[in-house]
Amino acid sequence: MRTKFILSVCVSFIIAIVMGNGCAFAAEMPQLALPLSGGLFVLSFAPLQMSGIVKETFYQQVWDKAAINSISAAMKDTFLDGIPDKSQYVTGDSEMQTINSVFFGVEPDVLINNTTYPIPLQELNGTPVAITLDKYQTKVTPVTEDELFALAYDKIGEVVKSHTGSIVKNRLKKSIHALAPAGHTLKTPVLLTTGAATKDGTRLRLTWDDVVALREAWSAADFALEDLRLVLCSDHVNDLVLADKDFKQSYANFKDGIITNQLGFEIREYAANPFFNVATKAKLAFGAVVTSDHRRASVVFNKGLARKAAGLIKTYKDLPDAQNQRYLIAMRNFFICMPSIDQEIGAIVSGKPA
Repeated sequence: MRTKFILSVCVSFIIAIVMGNGCAFAAEMPQLALPLSGGLFVLSFAPLQMSGIVKETFYQQVWDKAAINSISAAMKDTFLDGIPDKSQYVTGDSEMQTINSVFFGVEPDVLINNTTYPIPLQELNGTPVAITLDKYQTKVTPVTEDELFALAYDKIGEVVKSHTGSIVKNRLKKSIHALAPAGHTLKTPVLLTTGAATKDGTRLRLTWDDVVALREAWSAADFALEDLRLVLCSDHVNDLVLADKDFKQSYANFKDGIITNQLGFEIREYAANPFFNVATKAKLAFGAVVTSDHRRASVVFNKGLARKAAGLIKTYKDLPDAQNQRYLIAMRNFFICMPSIDQEIGAIVSGKPA
């Protein structure tokens, strides 16, 4: 009995140290490691049920904190950098989260040299419209109880990185699709490339003349040229690298997804840009099947007129399989990115050879 008690104390002590250090590391507060370890060690002598609840609470906090840190790190140095973030206005629960459209950009009209008074009133909020954030959910990953509790934070980090990586990848795909125009209008220009045909004859290459044409379309719509971000698809980056030695040198030296600004555009690269129908210049619906009528586009938008908002990040653990003693891990996250108004967004689509 005495030996069993001593072993129990030793095991509780080790678990307390691992959990305390894991929680402190995940929270980026190493000074809490000792107090947390001591507190967990004391709690380990409470009734078994209460001790299990406390441990589960701490583990949930560690998982959620690790998920938040992982997603935040993965979203840095992307084409979403610098877009106004309205996450603080998100409301809702774990099933649906929304944000009031007011926070996504309503601007008052401006009077120039006005001589009529009183100045008319203009409500900025009008009728509030709730914008529903997209809900991203990962499929379930099995993790044995031995892995979860014996390996503690190392296993947490490994699993969280896998799940958050998938979520971020899909967030970026959905965002660039939303930031691209639905089709060609004066306020949302969609242009076609005009360069030489590729060797396989499937498309026309992008040229700097095409980029200048986009600037001209912006000016024709009476849009300012400040805060413009051009997100080149990989095909179009290759075209400019082949055609322009200076751009090739700039691209060879770029870091963190940022290419040297050109012609007033902040230039980024992203591989999963949306497709457009070449004949109609209409954007292919998100997730729809690409056909021979579609080509990948580069996307341009006014960074200051776009909006993004992130909501709940939550991890889920369940232990339904007593025989195999394993947990089932999943993750849920809410996010949205979109233009605040349906203008000052555009695209350049690879044209088709005649």
